[in-house]
Amino acid sequence: MTRNVRTVSVAATIREAAKAMAKWKIGSLVVVDGKRAVGIITEGDISRAVAKGLDPARATVSIARKRVVTVSPSERLEVAAKMMAGARVKKLPVMEGEELVGIVTQTDIVNSSFALVTSLKEMVQARYRPPDFEV
Repeated sequence: MTRNVRTVSVAATIREAAKAMAKWKIGSLVVVDGKRAVGIITEGDISRAVAKGLDPARATVSIARKRVVTVSPSERLEVAAKMMAGARVKKLPVMEGEELVGIVTQTDIVNSSFALVTSLKEMVQARYRPPDFEV
């Protein structure tokens, strides 16, 4: 989980969100109303809004406002991964009650899975000793 979540207020404009994404070199922002996550706006959302003719300086990020799938900080990573797959989302805000405390991304899951596989491989290699062959 990443604790330093980049957010944007639900009242922010699409242009403000795009500028924030460019500044932080990220592809999405969690849309918040106070400390509560109410959506996620992505580069794709911004592209679609512009393609529809919305004025980025006037339209707000509320275009991304949709039911947000969230997870609690105590949830296991495997459960979070299944939730993301089931909901077809790439990012999962982590909520403690009504407060946004982090985010889990597909990248987090891949990195965690890779680290787990690497650790398992090392454990197996440490226990396995090939038989001595006489020449």
